[in-house]
Amino acid sequence: MRWLIVLATFLLSVLLYVDRVAISVAESSVMADLSLTKTQMGWVFSAFSLGYALFQTPGGRLADRLGARKVLSGIVTVWSIFTGLTALAGSWSAMLIVRFLFGAGEAGAFPGMASVVYSWIPMKERGLVQGINFSGSRLGAAFALPVIAALLTLVGWRTAFVMLMCVGFAWAIAWYLFFRDDPTEVGWLDELEREKIIKLRQPRDDRRDGRRGGVPIAMMITNRSIWALCAQYFASNFTFFFCLTWYFPQLKTQYALTGLQASLYAAMPLACGALGNWLSGWWVDRLYQANRWRLSRRLPASIGFVLAATGILGSMHAATPLSSSLWFSMAILGADMTLSPSWSTCIDIGRSNAGVVSGTMNMAGNIGSFVTALAFPYLLVWTGSSQPFFYIAAGLNVLAVIGWCLVDPTRPLDGHFAEPVGEQVVMPANIGQRTEDQS
Repeated sequence: MRWLIVLATFLLSVLLYVDRVAISVAESSVMADLSLTKTQMGWVFSAFSLGYALFQTPGGRLADRLGARKVLSGIVTVWSIFTGLTALAGSWSAMLIVRFLFGAGEAGAFPGMASVVYSWIPMKERGLVQGINFSGSRLGAAFALPVIAALLTLVGWRTAFVMLMCVGFAWAIAWYLFFRDDPTEVGWLDELEREKIIKLRQPRDDRRDGRRGGVPIAMMITNRSIWALCAQYFASNFTFFFCLTWYFPQLKTQYALTGLQASLYAAMPLACGALGNWLSGWWVDRLYQANRWRLSRRLPASIGFVLAATGILGSMHAATPLSSSLWFSMAILGADMTLSPSWSTCIDIGRSNAGVVSGTMNMAGNIGSFVTALAFPYLLVWTGSSQPFFYIAAGLNVLAVIGWCLVDPTRPLDGHFAEPVGEQVVMPANIGQRTEDQS
């Protein structure tokens, strides 16, 4: 029955990206209605990323303090309101404000899901569940591209955003009625499954878990793994957010495609992103179950970044929309292979503070998204070519491989090393002594 929880968070991930990618599909209509330039539209995309980035850590801290039931219900309600208000924007300044607040509203969603995984999912299933959740975002975006394009033709972009608002309200109500923050709080869960979850999830340190959301800032900023996680996630989002924002309009313009044609080519990389999430999630769990905890996080992410760099460079020189889409599919498959190990590591080291740790990493990643949304149009204006942007993106992916060498998932925020034993993770008796490197 815990897979009902996974289904609910998967659907939330789908909804997140349907709402998020809609503005990219509506780009030409919005620009025409509001008389915007390409660079002004870049600021509209970036306004979302800035709001999303700035409220990641506060959103994660709220999830740790108040629980995912209240926080996720509230978050989805708030962002759905601003999805609907997007339809009322009548000027560039109004659109910037609404999209910033929409981003702020979405900010705590994935950190909240990290808290759900910490409480409900056994450690040996953590990688696959993270992969499933993030694949929902990619499938949601892939689904949204042709569907929103068709919907815009039927009802216009303003009505489409109001319809998306109503879908969000429905999810929020269902989640609040169905979900509870801990398996011990629900009556619909089979007793055997409840015992299995409690036995196999990550053990809690009662001294620290009692201070939900109370991780000291000094402990965060002096942790090497957190800095490395933030840096590599900046690189991952720098690549992915281009796919989410500018790739569709670039295909449409560069190859003289219709909106529907461009949406189908642009959907292919997103579908491959879902595949990357599933593959990486399976690989993370497989390596972890073989007692290769460090390697289970480092290897899938590093391979993913190599694929991302290769795909970006290939797409840059593509002569047809199909070849561009195929190369960029490799890039997004690789970039999304980094997600399951990234978020699994946040839960590994954050434990009951998984929300604030994952929120901090996601904040850094979405600063990368903010930079991407502006860097592409401005570099295009300044240089007359898209190639400088692609070279920068490829270089960041290569640097991210180095960053993963600095990440240690076995060392939580308190500095004590843990080690995998069978299907569980236990704290060694001599917590001051480093265990043998399993990687």
